[in-house]
Amino acid sequence: MGKPKLSSKQVHNSCSPKTTIWWFYLVSTCIKVLLFQTYHSTDFEVHRNWLALTHSLPLSRWYFNETSPWTLDYPPLFAYFERFLSFFASLIDSQIVHLQEGLNYSSNTVVYFQRVTVVLSDLSLLYGVYRLTRNMDLRKQKLIWSLVIWSPMLFIVDHVHFQYNGFLIGILLISLSYLEEGRDLMGGFVFAVLLCFKHLFAVAAPVYFVYLLRHYCRGGVLRGSSHLLIMGGTVASVFAVAFGPFFYLGQIEQVIRRLFPFGRGLCHAYWAPNFWVFYIMTDKGLAFMLRKLGVDIKTPAASFTAGLVGDSSPFSILPQISPIVTFIMVLLALSPCLLKAWKNPQPQRISRWIVYAYTCGFLFGWHVHEKASLHFVIPLSIVAAQTPEDARHYFLLSIVSCYSLFPLLFEAQEYPIKVLLLLLHSILMWSGFSAQFYDGAKTARVATGHKKKKIDQFGSKGGSSAALKKRGFSVGWIERVYLVGLVVVEIWGQFLHPLLLGDKLAFAPLMLISIYCAFGIMYSWIWQLRSIVKSV
Repeated sequence: MGKPKLSSKQVHNSCSPKTTIWWFYLVSTCIKVLLFQTYHSTDFEVHRNWLALTHSLPLSRWYFNETSPWTLDYPPLFAYFERFLSFFASLIDSQIVHLQEGLNYSSNTVVYFQRVTVVLSDLSLLYGVYRLTRNMDLRKQKLIWSLVIWSPMLFIVDHVHFQYNGFLIGILLISLSYLEEGRDLMGGFVFAVLLCFKHLFAVAAPVYFVYLLRHYCRGGVLRGSSHLLIMGGTVASVFAVAFGPFFYLGQIEQVIRRLFPFGRGLCHAYWAPNFWVFYIMTDKGLAFMLRKLGVDIKTPAASFTAGLVGDSSPFSILPQISPIVTFIMVLLALSPCLLKAWKNPQPQRISRWIVYAYTCGFLFGWHVHEKASLHFVIPLSIVAAQTPEDARHYFLLSIVSCYSLFPLLFEAQEYPIKVLLLLLHSILMWSGFSAQFYDGAKTARVATGHKKKKIDQFGSKGGSSAALKKRGFSVGWIERVYLVGLVVVEIWGQFLHPLLLGDKLAFAPLMLISIYCAFGIMYSWIWQLRSIVKSV
């Protein structure tokens, strides 16, 4: 007897998008579990300490406690989230949430518990990417899911180094999905929730404000005013829930001081690959040349290469940079995007604008962490599958951004892991984009009508094949040369520098990575800016 045939409805249900995306999540979870026993940074102890202080202390002392140097510096909703997790931590191992005895506690119990919380919190990322892609065809969905759910950057930062970026970026994607559907009130509400989880996402707030003001609050004075009041009340209610208890206790000034510690300095200990890398190197180059000419140039108290940060002046020649200067520069960089959002607020372009906003914040912001590149790379995955140009842009930017995170995993045993993750991601991108746009070009040819017209369109049968390949995925010569240079930088820093120079100039490979990656991200910013200016 032959096997019974499945009906078309049964076939559809057996490979439904919901089932498929759960398989993507399962595969990523297996990889994350394999990474449980890898290196974890001080961020691991930071979050363990937050579990302890939110569990052991009353709310009134959360933002004052200094038992550990890793004080609470995230907004209240994240503190409430830690308090929620601490309940389960106390059931598993009470030492995890002990304020004194838990300091630097690193048993397998706490490692497994905190790793699992990150894996489970990634469900918000799963839901966010599903909402954003649920109206796309399954092939495009799978491509985007592979880029987001299997992102090597998230594996490195969240599941080795240790953070909760997937959880937070998932909330951002949920907000964007509502905006793209035209449900502006829900989009604004979810974004307000995100800001009360992590305030560093506020870089995109000007874009949200202008877009919602023009798109949601339109339709005449009466309707616009009522919508403005509704949106304002919704956002205010979120902030009231999050910050209200601290207003009541008279502690809001202390909370704000913790959230915005401007004394940490312009740059992080490991330079994020942004505009300020060039500014720093220009200052150091000028100081070096003037010293050679006999000019007495004092060495700054705060040395970037030593990883020191603080209020002391780090520049010898160029003017000092204050937080307000970086704030103005970010706003100036954002202005073309804000003008576009004001003139023509299109829901289908909001994701691009948000990606651009976070790129501006990364390049010109104050005390930017290298991990902040996740804020624009992950949302850009949604845009990447739309056109070959978007795919080429994403291909370069994701590789550069992922490579810039390599210094976070500096121990030898993690080296094969980060290299393998990036290589697999690059292969996956290339094959996925090639299939997406090659088949897309083929479909476009079939849809043109008669065979003769299809041949005439490209000149000949042989010409049509060449044109078909041309319309597929490829990388330009500039990008190719740059990526080859990336390999050269890695070979030098990882192998040749230690072999030839030993411990001399030990900081040089890190500087080289930061400078080289900064060129790639600046190139991406210029590409995005050009795209926004040219858009209708």
